[in-house]
Amino acid sequence: MASRKRSGSGSKRPKEKVVHIYELLCRGEDPKRQSAQFWEEFFLLQPNTEMLESELLKQTAEQYLNAKDNILQLFTECINMLSSGSPKRIHNALQTISVFIHVFFRKQSMVGTVGTGSDGATSGLVASAGSSAMFITVNDIEDDMRKLLKYLNAIMVCDDATDSPTDICLKILLIIATGMDNVNDNRLIEFIIGQNLFEAFKKILSDSALRNLHGHDVVTLLTILVNYRKHDGSNPYVVELSLLAEELALNGYGQVISCVLTMFCKQHLLTLTELSSSSSWFSSLSSIVGNMFISDELCCRSQQIRANNSLLLALYEAIHLNRNFITTLAHTQADSTPPSPCNTLNINDGTPDLSSAAILDASHYSTNLFVSLFQYCSIVMQDHKSELSAINLKLCLLILTCIAEDQYANSMMHDTNLTFKVSLHRAHMRHRKLTSEKVAKPQPLATTLLDLLVEFIVTHLLKKFPIELYLLCIGIIHRIIVYQKRCRVRLAYHWKELWTAMISLLKFLIYQEQNLIKRCNIFELALQVINIFNLFITYGDTFLATTNSYDELYYELNREEKVFSELHAMVLRYASMQDCDHKEDAIRLLNALSNILAIIKHFQIKIKEWLASQSLSTPTEQQILEQIQKNYDLTLKLQDSLDQYERYSERPKHVLFFANLVKEVMVDTRKTVYYLVKQMNKSNALESTSLNTTSGTHVERSVLLDGAEADDMNTTM
Repeated sequence: MASRKRSGSGSKRPKEKVVHIYELLCRGEDPKRQSAQFWEEFFLLQPNTEMLESELLKQTAEQYLNAKDNILQLFTECINMLSSGSPKRIHNALQTISVFIHVFFRKQSMVGTVGTGSDGATSGLVASAGSSAMFITVNDIEDDMRKLLKYLNAIMVCDDATDSPTDICLKILLIIATGMDNVNDNRLIEFIIGQNLFEAFKKILSDSALRNLHGHDVVTLLTILVNYRKHDGSNPYVVELSLLAEELALNGYGQVISCVLTMFCKQHLLTLTELSSSSSWFSSLSSIVGNMFISDELCCRSQQIRANNSLLLALYEAIHLNRNFITTLAHTQADSTPPSPCNTLNINDGTPDLSSAAILDASHYSTNLFVSLFQYCSIVMQDHKSELSAINLKLCLLILTCIAEDQYANSMMHDTNLTFKVSLHRAHMRHRKLTSEKVAKPQPLATTLLDLLVEFIVTHLLKKFPIELYLLCIGIIHRIIVYQKRCRVRLAYHWKELWTAMISLLKFLIYQEQNLIKRCNIFELALQVINIFNLFITYGDTFLATTNSYDELYYELNREEKVFSELHAMVLRYASMQDCDHKEDAIRLLNALSNILAIIKHFQIKIKEWLASQSLSTPTEQQILEQIQKNYDLTLKLQDSLDQYERYSERPKHVLFFANLVKEVMVDTRKTVYYLVKQMNKSNALESTSLNTTSGTHVERSVLLDGAEADDMNTTM
């Protein structure tokens, strides 16, 4: 072959042999006319994923009819090659399979009509006006898909090498699992359900080396599979995850989640450190520029938070389905290397290099999944404006609800021998002094959780009031106190902060009554708050750490007498209305207020009598506390069911929320996974080119063909 000039000469660039073969296959020409060993030789060629995808996507209906047999044969030969024992051929076949399945779903999304097979099930695509109307149907590849899943399972179960094809196998599984926005409409996912891969996943999660390489993919994949027809009762992955009891696998699952949350918290802390070290001139400039860049920053943060949805959903599923997983929440995480995430929305930004960052106080970093979650929640809570953050925060609160209902989780959180120093990030607010992040002395995790929930209460009293999040937050507090009451656990906690926060919430509901009553049931939320106060009043002797706590409670109720009186007046007004939408809740709230009003009335009379006898007009806090201690002679009404609550259930309240959340996870993961597959292909191609260059050889004639040779070959065939 005569030598040809390269770039800058004006001549054509040589065409890769593999690309020429793609063109032949897509024209419907018989590939074996070239060589009897065609497929063995073909899979030695490095795939060009972008060109294969392009060739398959641009086919017209007529071209597809000519090429259908070749396309099906390509898929079949790829699968057959997985048993060849040749690592190079296997890897090239897997990359080609990933393109085939990706295009399969792309073709489905490019047309609006879905065909129906002879069995009545959705099986493929019907021709429509347009060039992208037809492609392979599910019925065409049923046998091949079953065979593919068996090979993928065998590779993941048997291959222990870190350079094994396990990574690309998992990427293929993710491409299959995320192919359609609605997981329940995806017929290809049924092949994964039919070939149970749970043992392979368990093996990866149990091995620290494999987990660091593939843990994120496995956990994300498991989460999607668990949500496939989740409530039908026939999903083996739901059953397997529910029954999983092996400590290594459970801890591995938890470590994957903890590493991602910890990395997010570290990055946030690094950002705060960089901001605090900014020079004074930059601060002055910022004040001049104003909010010019705030929207971009919030958008970036929201996207980072959204990228964590898949792992938070994985945490929810494990806690919700598996009682054994609770034991891993307080398990100290030994692995320091986070797994490579597959669901990163900013895929073009690359992975931040934290190795050169300043060394920070180790107390800022999480040591177990409990701590990681609490610290992560405190960061997400600071974003009040983003809908994405609100979705993420709701998921966090649902996870905390499941934890607060679990007896064993509560026993760990209240264990005074199990203490941690946790950095809870606090939002900067006008009405409170600017302080550093709240880092207490080592304390039980229940104390930290209550601090976290109090922080939410005082920082989300917004015009766009998130009542659903408040109901979850107050519900978690109620569950924690009920546990303390039933088990007679006396937590050394500064309860005054909780009481003050809940009174501030009641005050907000009263003052924003006209705006809120039109769009939400404020009586339901107020009733939850009042019932918590009634728990303290009626059963406080079973869980309050000191007798002084009772005095402080009664002092706060009397100090905020105006709030409770105004609440009573508001509720009385609505309870007497004929057409009140939430009249039953208003009546229940009216009855729940009886003891608090009785306490306020009793002590107001006693305090006024004492002031008159002492000729005083303004008593001190200590004087009022003394009068409270001397005048506990009042009779209160015994209220029923204060320690009862409706156990959490995903159905029916939250089914739509999780359906939309799973859809978001599917879309985000799909974007990223195929991008990573193409990057893997480019890296392999560059590596192959580099090897040829460094070895001092020319690119082999069998790999590259110029335009003339390609035409000659086509003529001879």
